[in-house]
Amino acid sequence: MADTRKTTTLRREVPGTIGLLADPRDFAAMRRYRSFTFDDHRDYLRHVDDLLRSLAAQGLHTTVALFDPGQYAAFCAEQGLDPDTAASRTRFTAELAGTGPGLPYTGLPVADMVPLLVDEAARQATWEYAAAVLARAGTCADCGQDIGRSAFERAATAVTRLVAGAGTGHHHAVCSIPTGDRQLVAVLHARTAGPPGPPGLPAFDPDGREALDFVTVLAAGMALGGAGGLVLRTTTADGGGDRVHGWRLEGGGIVPLSAAAVFNAYCTDPDTGDPVAPEHGVDYRPGFAVDDPPPHH
Repeated sequence: MADTRKTTTLRREVPGTIGLLADPRDFAAMRRYRSFTFDDHRDYLRHVDDLLRSLAAQGLHTTVALFDPGQYAAFCAEQGLDPDTAASRTRFTAELAGTGPGLPYTGLPVADMVPLLVDEAARQATWEYAAAVLARAGTCADCGQDIGRSAFERAATAVTRLVAGAGTGHHHAVCSIPTGDRQLVAVLHARTAGPPGPPGLPAFDPDGREALDFVTVLAAGMALGGAGGLVLRTTTADGGGDRVHGWRLEGGGIVPLSAAAVFNAYCTDPDTGDPVAPEHGVDYRPGFAVDDPPPHH
């Protein structure tokens, strides 16, 4: 007879994935399948909540991923599956575990997880787009250098210099790159040596996920050689006010802005162009050198 205790132990070591229909429109799209028996989105979310709590109570690790009906239909067509079966939905959800954006269930209510999942999906989509830009950049006609690889290496060096040059404090950097059909935005949070700060704010990890996303978006802007912006805001624990530095992307390089340009950028409404009052206690400073002269390509 099988040892049920060992079977139970193994079961606890098998991770699971739930494909979540977070958006009411996605939920409505799935209702065309007769095998999908839910008819109310809020009731569906309550059942997902109950299931997640039940799995957690059994000691099972579960990842929650966004379920996209359009991608599901394409998956079924590609695999030759009937989309109107629970088995097909299970196979697609298993694919999501390795390819789609997802978050581990930690006890948060589903309603609180939805915006986090949407943010995670947007982050992954941004990274994938930026990575595709680098992959398509090609080689320099003069020197034969891989433009995407060169841009990524320079961007990684620039971000390390950015955090090192910012001094002690808690840093919030934003990189914005217009690409014609979309705006790529990446955010980086970091802490450099100094008094302990708010709990949960990480020290700078150049190999972390957030740093990789930020470097990839910055590199895409450098490879494209067009416009872009980079802003760094630093908060110190002594209450001495925030410091703000700024740069622009131009010709494949990262060019420091003057203090006046940083002030104007922060104190101008981007939609109307009207002046905005400066924030109290904010010190608008020039950017500093983070990038070497761009290569000739």
